[in-house]
Amino acid sequence: MKIPFTKMQAYGNDYVYVNAMQVDVADWSDLAIKVSDRHFGVGSDGLILICASDKCDFRMRVFDPDGTECEMCGNALRSVSKYVYYYGLTDKTELTIETIGGIQHVELIVDKCDVVNVHANIGKPVFDKDRVPVVCEGDELYDVPVEIEGRVFNMSSLSWGNPHTVMFIDDVDTLDIAKYGPAIENHPMFPKRTNVTFAQVIDRKNIKIREWERGTGETIGCGTGCCTAAVFGNRLGLTDREVSVEQIGGTLEIAWDSEDKVHMTGWSKIVYEGSYEYEAD
Repeated sequence: MKIPFTKMQAYGNDYVYVNAMQVDVADWSDLAIKVSDRHFGVGSDGLILICASDKCDFRMRVFDPDGTECEMCGNALRSVSKYVYYYGLTDKTELTIETIGGIQHVELIVDKCDVVNVHANIGKPVFDKDRVPVVCEGDELYDVPVEIEGRVFNMSSLSWGNPHTVMFIDDVDTLDIAKYGPAIENHPMFPKRTNVTFAQVIDRKNIKIREWERGTGETIGCGTGCCTAAVFGNRLGLTDREVSVEQIGGTLEIAWDSEDKVHMTGWSKIVYEGSYEYEAD
């Protein structure tokens, strides 16, 4: 079965996008594993499906490279919005996208028929440990010291539909992320694993992060990781509600508004178009 796909990138997240309204595969998890293999020419951080929705303009499904279906990815969300406009699935510049994590609102910034930037309102973060989820005392994991591989990190967790844990440290550049990232991702306090954000406050308007993405490893960029750092930076009194978050793939603009909804603004681009000959095992 030959499947047409588009590889899109947003701040380092490279996902393979498939129009699932035109293609039907019995086992999407199996396909996600195959197209996400980093030794395979397409290689990606996962598989994104664009599906029909009876609630919104479109529905987005996200699969990690290990085949696990997850709830939401901010960079993928912005790329989905550009995809449906670019390929003529819609002419709307204000879209609602259904995800497992909830309904997301996205605005396309268009210049001469080209989407030059994408603004996504991903709503309110969830702190309740029953929904993050996390095993800890109290109602949420907030600035709690935890020893990992001989080093103590103050951890805070939330969910955008997918779990994120952030730790503020003095210097993210020198951190051995391959040592601490997987140790935190798979720690017993995170029964469903967690995405791991290591953050450094530059000043009240600037944060720098490195991201360990569950099921992937260190990633060049992560939209929801940037949002997590921005939210807890403000909750801890370290930053303002509007910040620029620098990651390896570029700087994402984040705002946590007066209604506690989080907005992210940044680019997305198409990097490859092709097809994949898929055979189920």
